[in-house]
Amino acid sequence: MGTKNSSDLTDLMNVGPAVARRLARAEVTEVRQLVGRDPVELYETICERDGQRHDPCLLDTIMSAVDQANGNPGRPWWSYTPERKELGKC
Repeated sequence: MGTKNSSDLTDLMNVGPAVARRLARAEVTEVRQLVGRDPVELYETICERDGQRHDPCLLDTIMSAVDQANGNPGRPWWSYTPERKELGKC
């Protein structure tokens, strides 16, 4: 499954075609482009470009994808919900 050596975003846990399309709105089309990125910044960019506030679960998923791209093991997106809520992004 997805590692930072893979280029296909959908190889990452929790990233299917719909999330990959959202990430493309932030000009992220490969796993390597997630390395070292700020998930909140990516989420805010996607919301701004789409002209709408997306469900905060998308931020959880982006946090998961960035974490995995940085070499950490894949975890379910919902395991990032407490961290997101600590950031005040509910």
